[in-house]
Amino acid sequence: MFESHVHTQSWSLAIICALVVTALVYLRGWLSLRDAFPSLIRGWRLATFMTGLFLVWTAVASPLATLDHQSLTIHMMKHLLLMTVAAPLLLAGVPMIPLVCGLPKVFTRSHLPLASLLARWLERSPTHPVLCWIAGTAAVIGWHLPVAFQLGMRSHWMHSLQDVSFLVAGLLFWWPIVRSSPSATRSPRWSMALYLFLATLPCDILSAFLVFCNRLVYPFYLSTHQLFSMVPLQDQECAGALMWVWATFAYLIPAVAITVQILSPSNTQSQGFVQAARQRVAGRSLNGVEV
Repeated sequence: MFESHVHTQSWSLAIICALVVTALVYLRGWLSLRDAFPSLIRGWRLATFMTGLFLVWTAVASPLATLDHQSLTIHMMKHLLLMTVAAPLLLAGVPMIPLVCGLPKVFTRSHLPLASLLARWLERSPTHPVLCWIAGTAAVIGWHLPVAFQLGMRSHWMHSLQDVSFLVAGLLFWWPIVRSSPSATRSPRWSMALYLFLATLPCDILSAFLVFCNRLVYPFYLSTHQLFSMVPLQDQECAGALMWVWATFAYLIPAVAITVQILSPSNTQSQGFVQAARQRVAGRSLNGVEV
């Protein structure tokens, strides 16, 4: 018990230090960018990034993080918070530019080849929507398999890895959706609505199984003190219902917003202008060839 408490405290302290350093580096970079290019990164992006960091702390290093060993509902809330709220908020802050600009000049000069290699890797990173969708789905389904779940709850290191993998999977999943410009992805915009709709299906299957299976899937909670005076099976049903409702709103609301944006008259008119301009340019080039 003492070893568990020491590990929890050391992990929480490490997370807090990492989040504070990240926030300070981002703020330093954002302030320098604001002085040089006032309209490059707006203030709302700073607010969303800081909110995302705060939610990561809430899910991983706050007192709430210690309650997931007593309630599957709290456990589900933590990972939904990381994947569907904190991750898109962090990406909405366009973190790479302020973080790179916020690093000390001594570090960037002495590690210039490393920084160049990192930037090149980020440009060529596997951001295809299919791979991002698989990463998010694999994290949700894989960690909720009974064997992996039991291992993650009984091993402190595996539990920490579980939290990190949910955040990383969330960042990968939302990368095709939350981006600075529509040209940041090669996929058509309408495919993102389908991308989000398909993401609800694995969550619906898992949550429906937790709600309607009528048996305890994770025996770990039989040996723990339950919160809210619920028996473990009731806690499991509540966790499944939470995931069902939360994931549905988290994925379908952006999907509807993207669909409305695509079907809006202004967007349709701008696409018509672009298509007409392309046809005009193509016609001129053909005339030039014929002459």
